[in-house]
Amino acid sequence: MYKQNSRRGMLKTVLGSATAIALLSMGGSAFAQATVATPAVIAAATYTGADREQRLIEGAKKEGNQLTIYTSAPTDDMAVFTAAFEKKYGIKVKVWRSGSENVLQRTVTEGRAGRFDPDVVDTNGPELESLHREQMLQAVKTPYLADLIKPAILPHGEWVSSRLNIFTQAYNTNVVKKADLPKTYYDLLDPKWKGKLGVEAEDLDWFASVITELGEAKGLQLFRDIVKTNGISVRKGHTLLANLVSSGEVPLSLTIYNYKAEQLHNKGAPIQWFAIAPAFARPNGIGMLRRAPHPNAAALYFDFMLGDAQQIMLKLNYVPTSKKADTPLNKIPLKFVDPKVTLDENEKWRNLYEEIITKQSK
Repeated sequence: MYKQNSRRGMLKTVLGSATAIALLSMGGSAFAQATVATPAVIAAATYTGADREQRLIEGAKKEGNQLTIYTSAPTDDMAVFTAAFEKKYGIKVKVWRSGSENVLQRTVTEGRAGRFDPDVVDTNGPELESLHREQMLQAVKTPYLADLIKPAILPHGEWVSSRLNIFTQAYNTNVVKKADLPKTYYDLLDPKWKGKLGVEAEDLDWFASVITELGEAKGLQLFRDIVKTNGISVRKGHTLLANLVSSGEVPLSLTIYNYKAEQLHNKGAPIQWFAIAPAFARPNGIGMLRRAPHPNAAALYFDFMLGDAQQIMLKLNYVPTSKKADTPLNKIPLKFVDPKVTLDENEKWRNLYEEIITKQSK
């Protein structure tokens, strides 16, 4: 567990100070309840026998063939995954969807209050890493781990990346010519980009990664100069930003999830993604709760998302983590955002992002 000061800092970051203080006042026993895996969870998560699937199916039936997922994945995409899972196993899936910060907040708050509804959390890497640090996740010994790229599997194994959110750039093809696209971040100093740039309000992990890649002093000065010269419009939500690029309101976005641009492009929208190398990937994954009320169904879903669902992700223009999947992003330089760095240096990079980007936005 964290030392209390570290825990207090993390909880204040993700839950807000009032909630954090309330949780901390609950005492050690309340915290301990949420961090002790039930025997049923351990049995389902650690079984590796040849009859694993059948055993989990039988166990799920005894649990009532139910599964509850807390997720930040887009509603339409999540519906595709859950429908395929329900069709295969006959397990009814209940989904609660919100932003990744809210998913983390609700999971922690309910767990500390002794309420254990979710079986699986499906969200961004930093939030899953927070749940690991709070000792709320159970490692699952799924046979599909062998198929995944190395960065998808954390050393502790308590959450696994099922897909990658790739931070790329995107442009409106009616407003910006492909030949004019910036090849480096320094190209964004050109006055032709004045009033045309946009960025997502919470992408400080992208910002930290890019600045570190450029060299901290040079990178910070570069973005100060970009904002001073051309301005950057800050928008909350990657889907919103993608739609604004499609409409032409934001001609060029510095951060967008490539899959969303691909989805809109395939529907006929004038949007296309591109990458200023190297592109950075934020792991997005799944974790099974130590107090999951339906652990056999949860383990089945874990296997499903790392197995059958990898091909479904390709159809949805996601970047799956299976080595058996091939995507266009396999052909460009790609580096990974470290969720541990994002958490441990959150305050530093949030302050810099606000100072340089969000507070100066135009």
